[in-house]
Amino acid sequence: MTASSTRRTTARSRIAAAGAIAVAGTLLLTGCGDQTKGKDSGSASSTAPLADLLPSDLRSKGEIKVGSDIHYAPVEFKDSSGKVVGIDPDLATALGDQLGVKFSFEDGTFDGLLTGLRSGRFNMAMSAMTDNKNRQEGVDPDTGKKVGEGVDFVDYLTAGVSIYTRKGETKGITDWSDLCGKKLAVQRGTVSEDLAKQETKKCPAGKKISIEPFDDDQQSQTRLRSGGVDAASSDFPVAAYAVKTSGGGKDFEVVGDQVEAAPYGIAVAKKDTQLRDALKAALNAIIKNGEYAKILQKWGAQDGAVKEAAINGGK
Repeated sequence: MTASSTRRTTARSRIAAAGAIAVAGTLLLTGCGDQTKGKDSGSASSTAPLADLLPSDLRSKGEIKVGSDIHYAPVEFKDSSGKVVGIDPDLATALGDQLGVKFSFEDGTFDGLLTGLRSGRFNMAMSAMTDNKNRQEGVDPDTGKKVGEGVDFVDYLTAGVSIYTRKGETKGITDWSDLCGKKLAVQRGTVSEDLAKQETKKCPAGKKISIEPFDDDQQSQTRLRSGGVDAASSDFPVAAYAVKTSGGGKDFEVVGDQVEAAPYGIAVAKKDTQLRDALKAALNAIIKNGEYAKILQKWGAQDGAVKEAAINGGK
């Protein structure tokens, strides 16, 4: 979904081109978010090759709870039947086959996912979350102050950030500097919001960017579609998917280049080193056996593929 405690901070370069995205495709943990539980990904198996790497309590439960903002197609979203689908759920299923557990996705707003992880509401967060130093160290990018314990990341994909507008109404926007004096919709707590805050500081007086943050990316798209803002920004795979699918491809267009490619990471609590290392081993296993490449190809995200899993590779 790329320096904030957000759905994707320190910006990133989104994967291929709009046409490459396949049509095939927080959580207000304290009470008011969508707490819907998505359909489980993966299945428990006593014959899974890497099951012994997991902590014993997770092996016994046969389940890993995943915090995720399930409104970020094609990374994770619900199809017409309500099933949780996308890049992350498919990868989780493949990881589950290696580890012998199912991954149960729990829906919520992006900016609450790390809080939920720290509180123990779920075991990991997988939600197109950019791995960066602020998140690793639990630092608020706006204030530079410590806001909580940091997390560890298992990096599994590379992506960046894009700007898109209504189709045929680019209003001269080709890069971030062109947003000065204009209205921009973003998802709250994401790299897109962080970039917008950084860019508006460079704008001349009286021409700051009017930033409109929303709980999820679908709300941001709705605002742009209605003409309430001049542009929207999100991770490139998401922007490209919206361009490809919204209104049959007639609603939006990507403008300019994606910026600051950075790794997506699976977030785990600092104390859960055994789970972290098991996830890394499982990810390397599906990279080696080819399942990883098949999943990315299915969703048009192959240009963001990594050759090997890394821990805390973000800057």
